[in-house]
This record gives sequence, structure tokens and C-alpha cells, in this order.
Amino acid sequence: MKMAMKKSVRRELEALFFVWPFVLTFTCFIVIPVIVAIYLSFTYFNTIQPPEFIGLKNYVNLLTQDNVFMMYVLPNTFKFSLIVGPGGYLLSFWLAWLLAQIPKRSRSVLTLIIYSPSMTAAVAMSVVWLVVFSGDSSGYLNSILIGIGIINEPIQWMQSPHYLMYIMIAVTLWNSMGVGFLAMLAGMLNINQEMYEAGYIDGIKNRLQEVWYITIPSMKPQMLFGAVMAVVGTFQAGDIGVTLSGANPTPQYAGQVIVNHIADYGFIRYDMGYASAVSVVLLVIVYGLSKVCWRLFAEKD
Repeated sequence: MKMAMKKSVRRELEALFFVWPFVLTFTCFIVIPVIVAIYLSFTYFNTIQPPEFIGLKNYVNLLTQDNVFMMYVLPNTFKFSLIVGPGGYLLSFWLAWLLAQIPKRSRSVLTLIIYSPSMTAAVAMSVVWLVVFSGDSSGYLNSILIGIGIINEPIQWMQSPHYLMYIMIAVTLWNSMGVGFLAMLAGMLNINQEMYEAGYIDGIKNRLQEVWYITIPSMKPQMLFGAVMAVVGTFQAGDIGVTLSGANPTPQYAGQVIVNHIADYGFIRYDMGYASAVSVVLLVIVYGLSKVCWRLFAEKD
């Protein structure tokens, strides 16, 4: 009995030895910052004086006094996330499905080509798009449109409130083929091909039914991972508006989302307490959407 207990304790200690680096890192860089942010959201903190506890005042101001947040930031965030999140997710699934149908050598090359934008730093990618959407006649898009006679003078794409949001969406979708896309492709390639043969024997008549009744149910863990990564990546990618326009806030708040609002108050106005309150609201939104993804794609016992 004692020997069994010693072996059990030894196994637990061995497991802890391998896990503790992750636990320590996760605690230092995730848990503690979140707890500090929640605490600071109940304070006035200008980064110079000690935090002053003010209760729920930051949250009340956010919901009742911050007109920019209610009129621009929140609508822009939902517009951006509802297009980029599901759009990038469906695009990842569709491309992964297409690549799963072709030979291995061609699939490897195309996978690298599709995945490569997500491996490049966002700053480097923004430089490429700044050249494309440059507001002078030397910008690629302006040059092409002037050359074929659609416009007579250059358009300030990045500074125009009419175009900035759509450019942000296009750039983010182009850069959205990340690890979620790779996970979906790996999930599809690991599906037993005999299941498809059995499906056609049982009455499946076309490729759409094949995807709906066999492919998706067989790769729910990868679908869940891809959905969570799409949610997180969408809210992180909102900062592309500031990078493209070169200003925070963005011109006439056309591309202002919650991430930009946090940076505006935290690192420009140095109101860390209010910025923390906005970040807590963002945390709650991301957590809620992640739970929805979990309910949709988690394995049912």
C-alpha cells in the first residue's frame, strides 16, 4: 500500500515538474495581468500618482458618457468582427477543404503560399498595403484607376472614412489564414476515407452532404480551435486601422475599434484606469464568444 502511494506521489511530482514552466509563465503573463487590469478598472490611475479607488465610475462613464465608444467604437467593432471573424473562418474552412482534394506535393506548396502572410509581421504587411492604397497618383490602386479612366484624381484611401473600414476588412481577411487554417487542414487530412465510402452507401448524394454529415462532425476539435483562434485574432487585428491610417483615433473614428480605444486612453491620454475598464469589457466579449464557439463545436458526451 505504501509503495503504491509513493509511486502515485512520484508520478504527480514528475507531472508537476513538466507542467510548472507553463503554469508559471501562464500565471505571470496572463492571470496576474488580468487580475491587475480588473483592479485598475475600479480606479483612477494616470501612471504617475498611485491608483485612486473610484468604484464603478469608469464603467458608468463608459456606458453613459463616452459618446465615441457608443456611437463609433462599439458599432465598428461589431461590424468588423462579424465580417472578419465568420468570413475568415469560412474562408479558412473552404480553402482547407479545397487543398484536401488535391495531390500532396501541390497541396504543400499552396498551403505554404496561403499561410505565409500570417507568418509575416503585421508591420511589414501594412507597408505592402500602404503602397497599394497610397493616396497619391503613384499608389498602385490610384494609378490603375486613373489609367483606365475610372477616376480623374487620386483618392485618399487611408484617410477617407468611406473606405478605411473596408480596407481594414480586406487586409485582415487576406492575413487571416493562420494556425486555425492549418488545424482545419490537418483535421480533414486525418479523416478516415472509409467513412466517405460508407456515407455514400448510406445515402449521401453529393459533396455538400458529405461535408455536412461526415467532414464537419469528424473534425469538431479542429473546428473549435479554429473558431476560438478566429475570435481572438479578429479582435487583435483591429489595430490594423491605426497602422494603415497612421493616427489614433482613426480619421473621423471610421476605423476605431475597442483595441484602438484602449490604446488611445492607455498610452496617449494615460488614463490607465479607464483603459483597463474598456479592456475588461473586451475580455468579457471575447470570453462570451468563445463560450458560444465551445457550445457549437465541443464534443458532446
